Amino acid sequence: MTKIYEAAVLAQTSLPSAAWDLTSFLQNAKSQIQLWGGLLLMLLGAVGLVWGGVLLIKKLMANPQSAGNQQGWGTIALLILVGGALGTGGWSLISTIGSGGQQTITDLGGGTVIVANADQVSGFFLGGPSK
Repeated sequence: MTKIYEAAVLAQTSLPSAAWDLTSFLQNAKSQIQLWGGLLLMLLGAVGLVWGGVLLIKKLMANPQSAGNQQGWGTIALLILVGGALGTGGWSLISTIGSGGQQTITDLGGGTVIVANADQVSGFFLGGPSK
């Protein structure tokens, strides 16, 4: 009987402590929204991939007289490409694209853009009218 009690005490001590503060709540909410959002993006990607395949087959099997009622090749290709990318990448793909945009904005705001004054450019005069 003692061994069962010791196992129960060990199981209770290995449980993580529950934190009820705003920081923990927001961190958990962020990770949960990323999980759900990523799964939603993957689902939408799979739907786009399937619909792109359906449109491709319809376009290939279509009667030339009804060609005006169908989607263009560009739309079909984009549905397949973007659907496949989102279906396999999900949140990580969107996060990577977003971090690339953030890096561009950081570079622009961080002084990496070289600005030359107009009076420093040769052959360009910013004076008033000559008298």
